[in-house]
Amino acid sequence: MGTLLNQIEKENDIKKIAPEDYRKLAKEIRVRLVRSVSRTGGHLASNLGAVELTMALHLFLDFPKDKLIWDVGHQAYVHKMLTGRNRQMGTLRRLDGISGFPKVDENPADTFNTGHSSTSISVALGMAKARDIQGGDEKVVAVIGDGALSGGMAFEALNNAEQMKSNLIIVLNDNKMSISKNVGGMSRYLGKMRTNQKYNNLKINIEECLDRIPNVGTTMAEKIKNAKNSLKHLLVPGMLFEEMGIIYVGPIDGHDIDGMLQALNAAARIKNRPILIHVLTKKGKGYLPAETNPSMFHGVNAFYPKTGEPVEERGTTYTDVFGEWLLQKGRTCPELVSVCAAMPDGTGVKPFAGEFPKRSFDVGIAEEHAVTFSAGLVSGGLRPVVSIYSTFLQRAYDQIIHDICLTQLPVVFAVDRSGIVGRDGDTHQGIFDLSFLTSIPNMTVISPMDGAELRASLDFAYGLDSPVAVRYPRGQVFELEELGGTHEQLQYGRGSVIMVNGEFCKDGERDKASGDCVLFAVGNMVRTAIDAAVRLRAQNISCTVVNMRFVKPFDKPLMCRLVPEHTVMVTIEDNEVTGGFGQQAEAMLAENAIFPKKLINVSVQDTFVEHGATEELYARYGMDAESVASRIQESLNK
Repeated sequence: MGTLLNQIEKENDIKKIAPEDYRKLAKEIRVRLVRSVSRTGGHLASNLGAVELTMALHLFLDFPKDKLIWDVGHQAYVHKMLTGRNRQMGTLRRLDGISGFPKVDENPADTFNTGHSSTSISVALGMAKARDIQGGDEKVVAVIGDGALSGGMAFEALNNAEQMKSNLIIVLNDNKMSISKNVGGMSRYLGKMRTNQKYNNLKINIEECLDRIPNVGTTMAEKIKNAKNSLKHLLVPGMLFEEMGIIYVGPIDGHDIDGMLQALNAAARIKNRPILIHVLTKKGKGYLPAETNPSMFHGVNAFYPKTGEPVEERGTTYTDVFGEWLLQKGRTCPELVSVCAAMPDGTGVKPFAGEFPKRSFDVGIAEEHAVTFSAGLVSGGLRPVVSIYSTFLQRAYDQIIHDICLTQLPVVFAVDRSGIVGRDGDTHQGIFDLSFLTSIPNMTVISPMDGAELRASLDFAYGLDSPVAVRYPRGQVFELEELGGTHEQLQYGRGSVIMVNGEFCKDGERDKASGDCVLFAVGNMVRTAIDAAVRLRAQNISCTVVNMRFVKPFDKPLMCRLVPEHTVMVTIEDNEVTGGFGQQAEAMLAENAIFPKKLINVSVQDTFVEHGATEELYARYGMDAESVASRIQESLNK
C-alpha cells in the first residue's frame, strides 16, 4: 500500500497532498482497487475510470458539510478510500463489512443511499432547494454516468432543475458505456459532443471578466452571449442541456485534475442556475484487462490481478439456461422478440441478439419503457420476452398493471436475480417480486426449482395467452435428477410432491404423503427444503416436500389435502414475508376452515437484507437448511 494513500485517514485529508503528487496518488489508488476487488469481488472498471474525477471532487468539496450524491454508486469505492475507509477495503461487500454502495450510516460523507440508476439529480435538486430555503451555503454535486442519464427519471429532474433557480452542479461522467454499451439517442448525442472541442473556447469566465468593465462591459457581454448562443447551435448539435436552462461546460478530460477543478470552481460561482460539467473518462483506466474488456470487469468475482482471470471457473447459471432457451426458441418462433433494459450480458440475451439483431431490443436504463414498449410489440403481433432483474423490475410496477395485465397481453417476464442475491446488498436483493407480482390480477407467476424446470416453465409461459412471470435466482443451477429425484409434467397451477418421509418419491407414492411435517417450498428454496428433510429423517422425523412451481395460482387443493395429514406445516420462500406466498397460503387455509396444528413461515421477515455471501445471509435470517430443520424439530418438541 502506498505511503500517500496512508496519509489519508479521514475525509478532507486529500487536501494535504501536494499537487505534484496527485498523479502518484492516483496510481496508488488504482493499485489498491485492483488488489482489493481481486479478493472481494465488486465493481472494478467504473472505479478505475473515476479515480481522478473523485480526487478532484474531494479537493473541491468540504465533507461532510458539502453534499456529493453518486448515481447508482458503482463508482464510489474511491470515495470510500478518501473518506477514511481505505483500511476497510478488505471487507468490501462482505458480511458486516463496508458496502459496495454509498451508505449514510457508514460515513457522514456518504450523503445518500444509492444503488439504482438515474436518481442522483432528483436527490441533489431536493437538497439544493432545502439548502436555499434554510439559508445554507453548502455545495451540492450530483455525479451521473452517461448510461444513467438515459433513464427517464434523470430527464424528469433535468426538466425541473431550471425552474428551481438553485445552484446545483451536475457532473456527467461520460465513459461511453454504463454496464454494457450504451444505446439510444442520448448516447449518439453525447458522441457528437465528445468530438466537438471548439465550444470549450466559450467559457463562463469571459462573461464574468467583461461584467467588470465600466459602461461597456455589460453591453459587450450581452452581445457575446448572443453570439455564443448562435455558435452553440452551429457547433454543438441540439444543445439539449442549455435549451433546458442548464449551463453546459465541457467536454473536459476526466483524468485532468487541474482542468476539472477549474470547471468546478467556475460552476460554484454561478448563482441561481444549475450547471452540468461534462467530463470524459476511460472505464477500466490503468488496468489493461479492464480497459480491454470493461463490461466483463464491471462487476466481478475474485480474480488473479496479474491476468484478470477468475479464481473459480463459473459453472452453468440460471441466466445461462434462460439465454440458451431464448436462442433455441427464437430459431423456431419467428414472432419471438427479446427486450432488455441495458443488461444484455447480465440477463443472458446477448447470444440471441447476435443471431437475431432485428428481433432484439436493448432500450437502455428504462425499465418502465421496456414494459410498455413490449405492450406495443404484442399489440403489433409479436411475442416479447422481457428479461429484467427482479430488483429493477420494481420500477415498472405501474406499467405491468396498467399496460400489460389490465388488457391481459401475453408478455413473458424473465425475472432474473430473484430472492437473495448476495454481496450487492439491500438495493439489489430480489425479495419483493412475489409480493408485487402476485398482487396483480391476470398475472401468472412461476418459480421453478432447478434448471430443467426453468426450461419447462419458459416453454409453458410462452404457450400461455396471458401475462406470465418466470422468476429464477442468481448463481449456478442444481438439477433434481442429480440428487435422485424426478419431475412431474408441468400443469397450470399444480404443485408436485417430490419427497415423502424424507425420500424422493417413486411412482404411486405421491398420493400417500403424511407424517410429521410438510414443507411447501418455492423456487430456489426447494433445494433447502430437500436438505432440511434429509436432516430431519436422520432424527426419525418424517417430512413431505412439495415443489409449488406456481405461486399464482398456487395449488390450493393439494395444500388443503396435505395440511391435515401432517403435524407441522412449513412455507418456505426467498421473499419478503408481507404479501408473500406464506401469508397467502395461510389466508387461503383460514378461508377454507383448515387450521394447521403448527405453522412455520420461512421468509424474509419484514426487513431489508444487507450485503454478504448468499449462504451467510440465508443462515443469518434462519432460511438455510440447518435453521429450517432446527425450527421444525423445536416445534414438534413443544
